[in-house]
Amino acid sequence: MAEETTTPQQQAGAGRAPRGGQGGGRGQGGPRNRRPEMAPEEKQFDERVVHIDRVARVVKGGRRFRFRALVVVGDRKNRVGVGTAKGADVTAAVTKATEVAKKHFVTVPTHNGTIPHEVEAKVSGARILVKPASAGTGLIAGGTVRVVLEVAGIKNALSKSLGSSNKTNAAYATIAALQMLAPANTWVTAGDKPVKKAIKKTEKVEA
Repeated sequence: MAEETTTPQQQAGAGRAPRGGQGGGRGQGGPRNRRPEMAPEEKQFDERVVHIDRVARVVKGGRRFRFRALVVVGDRKNRVGVGTAKGADVTAAVTKATEVAKKHFVTVPTHNGTIPHEVEAKVSGARILVKPASAGTGLIAGGTVRVVLEVAGIKNALSKSLGSSNKTNAAYATIAALQMLAPANTWVTAGDKPVKKAIKKTEKVEA
């Protein structure tokens, strides 16, 4: 009978435990220790990028291009701000504009989900008219004005742009109009006027 010969590699492999078997390999062990999934944080503010424009500055060596961003930030709870800034790239410009908007928040008085009264403001060539609306009307506005009213938390309003369509001027004109609003509790109506006291006439007694 022929004798079986084994090579040194076969002898070394015979003494090893098979992978995934009783040798405690990966397949036999428990599930890997996974990191706990972090719940996404709710944003405190609603940040909207309205417009991004590329601007150029003429220097000695040629033209240097930068980016300008217009951002509207609000908490949907009657606070809103507008900011514009420039940066070397889009991300830097948006970040700077967001910080500027947060530093210039405006508190908007509301009445039953809409603005208290009609208001109009003009900034440069842009003229914005905003009117109150009944419940269920929604926001009848377009472009920049709609974004500002949405992030401010106004649900029903009518608006009209009567001047330039420049987005930056329209945004600042809308903010100026919202700043002119007077809260409903400060109105002077007929029922709130103080009643004049009746003055009693005293008859002169002749001496």
